[in-house]
Amino acid sequence: MEGTTLTRPEPGTDSARPQPSLWERGDRAAKIAFALLCVATAIGFFVFPTYPVYDSYYSLLWGRDLWHLDGLVFDGFRYPTEHPLTIAAGFILQFFGGWADRLWVGLILASFLVLVAGLYRLGKIAATPLVGAVAALLLITRFDYPFLAARGYLDIPYMALVVWAAIFEWQRPRRGVSVLVLLSLAGMLRPEAWFLAAMYWCWVVWKATWRQRAVYTALAASGPLVWFAVDFLVTGDPLFSLHYTSASAEDLGRQRPLSELPAAIPTFFQNLVKLPVFVAAGVGLVLGVVISPRRMVMPIVVLASGLVTFIAMGVAGASVIERYLAAPALALMVLAAVAIGGWTMLLPGWVRNVWMVGAIAIVIFGVVFTATRLNLARFDNELRFRGQAHEDLSEVLRDPRVKAGLACGPLTGPNHKIVPDARWIAGLGDGRVLAREWVDRIERQARDAAAAKSKNGKVIKPPSAEDLALARSTHDGGVAIVVTSRFAIFKHAWSDSADNPLIQVPPPGFQRVKTTRFYAAYVRC
Repeated sequence: MEGTTLTRPEPGTDSARPQPSLWERGDRAAKIAFALLCVATAIGFFVFPTYPVYDSYYSLLWGRDLWHLDGLVFDGFRYPTEHPLTIAAGFILQFFGGWADRLWVGLILASFLVLVAGLYRLGKIAATPLVGAVAALLLITRFDYPFLAARGYLDIPYMALVVWAAIFEWQRPRRGVSVLVLLSLAGMLRPEAWFLAAMYWCWVVWKATWRQRAVYTALAASGPLVWFAVDFLVTGDPLFSLHYTSASAEDLGRQRPLSELPAAIPTFFQNLVKLPVFVAAGVGLVLGVVISPRRMVMPIVVLASGLVTFIAMGVAGASVIERYLAAPALALMVLAAVAIGGWTMLLPGWVRNVWMVGAIAIVIFGVVFTATRLNLARFDNELRFRGQAHEDLSEVLRDPRVKAGLACGPLTGPNHKIVPDARWIAGLGDGRVLAREWVDRIERQARDAAAAKSKNGKVIKPPSAEDLALARSTHDGGVAIVVTSRFAIFKHAWSDSADNPLIQVPPPGFQRVKTTRFYAAYVRC
């Protein structure tokens, strides 16, 4: 049928290419749009001075410890799992002193731009420039993704590495080294890339020479080997991260049985890409496979491999949260873009015209759906809070009376959430900033252990003498930070409804010496 004839031949054929349409000559417009996006991102970097999130600040702290040749500590109260590549980045950023945390956010924003370019490229090579442009626009308007970038999440560079690895492989099948290098770097950010590297190794190794096989094997294994080596050097246990992550996921209630994953995955995808895009992705998958199955191979591979690794991580006992499906969700955006812009793959005809009208209807529905649910004030508040809270905490910790109080004992916050920020701002090492939630747990553990022995002889392991002494020292002196604003309390002082509410107040005998919008400092010497 003329209406379903492709505007360009299948990859690998010698068919003559017709004159490209306006929609296929979109690269120049895409470059201009990308340049404007870069400018807008740079402006946003200064208008909304955000700072790294919890996990990222620990990478900077570990990098600082390495810079000063201090021992790294990976095991602590709700410490995040370490990631070798982010520790290396945190180390390099120490060259810039106090600007390191802001530069971290800048690097993640730059990674987001690379990711946008990659998704455009993936959509373009799978279909047409318009499909690539729609995919990139969907990424930008799925606000969870730029929001992750603005707060310095390592997921953004991870996704950029995976997408560009897919592009390199699509451009030249069994490319080998360059793809494995990207997957190796990704594997030092998130262990899911270990599975991707292993699957790609199986794909390239069986047609390679023995020399190539040796190189491919070394690259595919480098991600986990580097991770194991770092864990072993710091903790003595090469599998520390695996054990620690499983324990943390259980403590935080993020584990799910395998039986719950099939129901959780569609919900997670809808939360990430929103319902209209999720539905359009299903339509785009069918249309793309019918029109040109070979072009849909790479988006389907990205989606399928991401699902496999997500399930594998869940089976291994790691956290099961929607953010860990962010990478395969990118493939859904490409498939949804096929549903919207895939009509440009056809020659003029009634099928193309009907599809184009349907695509316009989908776009209108998507815009209305988003506009009726979008709360820009929420994003504005969230982004501004990151900068304002950092400024307030800095003001508190740099007060001379607070600095004097730090000589009398540790610094405490309600829970773990402001511990890395406070350590970074005040230049304090491991063990100098504690969570009163942890103190409460240690003291309860000591009481429960003693009570169990006295009542029925049941043995409950008491806390170590070192931990108990450190916990009790927080009552004798030091600095206690209290979160005062209602908005800040839910962000920086609330972990679980089962927490002791007394962690929100300073210990007895502490006197208030400094107050800002979000925090108050109490000192006892």
